[in-house]
Amino acid sequence: MKNNLLCFLGLSIIGIVSGDSCSLEISPSRVVVKFGDAVTVSCVASRPVRVLGWESVIAASHTQRDLSVQWRVDSLTDWIEEPICYGVFFTAPRQCEEKLNLVLYKKPDSVSISLVNHSSPVVVGKEYELQCEVQNVAPVQYLVLRWYRGQTEVYNQSFSELSPATPVQVSSTLLIVPNRADDGAQYRCEAQLELGAEGPRPLPTVQSEVLHLAVQYPPDFRSPEEQILDISEDSEMVLDCTAEGNPPPVYIWTSSNLQEMVDNQPVLTAASLGPGVYTCTASNILGKKSKQFLIKHKSKGV
Repeated sequence: MKNNLLCFLGLSIIGIVSGDSCSLEISPSRVVVKFGDAVTVSCVASRPVRVLGWESVIAASHTQRDLSVQWRVDSLTDWIEEPICYGVFFTAPRQCEEKLNLVLYKKPDSVSISLVNHSSPVVVGKEYELQCEVQNVAPVQYLVLRWYRGQTEVYNQSFSELSPATPVQVSSTLLIVPNRADDGAQYRCEAQLELGAEGPRPLPTVQSEVLHLAVQYPPDFRSPEEQILDISEDSEMVLDCTAEGNPPPVYIWTSSNLQEMVDNQPVLTAASLGPGVYTCTASNILGKKSKQFLIKHKSKGV
């Protein structure tokens, strides 16, 4: 439209200037607009102007001799919109233009988190890959994707090297090597648009669901060393073989004093246990561990 107007006025479109030498000021100079929202921007000339207008795919406009003209859109949905304010002056420089710094943004449709090629539970000490997928976000160069374990941020990734203005799908990965402390850990990811000082507050943010991590590990005793119990003959024996493991361990007791093995009891209690060595074995699908208890009886009167 601008070129057609200049030709109608009999003016050349060669030699258009911009920047400091141009007598135009756009207010605000940078606009951040949510997809579908309204926007209004003014362009003001600082010296007498013959024609002042906006070149735009939508809402193009111009005025003659007025020192101000607005670009107004009730619902902005054009991703490639690049409005330019132009002026045709009576004195040199006779033609100049300023481009509006316009950012049209859209929050993601969804943010999801998953284990790549695996499902929970996982095994302690092995490497796994978590993936966060962000659907239909724009502009992606302003996106920061943050990873959290519980309330602690453990990693973040930006996409500033990308340049598309239209909505895109992106993903981020996080490598983990779970330990026992990770059993029951909650991982999530958060997509956040950091749109600069002109952007909305709070920052546009979409979170994933929480991924609850279950970690499998072999049994282990809090006190794995041998226990020696030196008690009187009429005291009741309590042998505690409780171990921590996932899946929960099963137990087997063996001793020359036991007529048969005692199965799946972490605690052995009996008043009739004689002196000797009692071995408890805790096991699950990932391994097993054994612990010994040595019973010594005190003589009466000692």
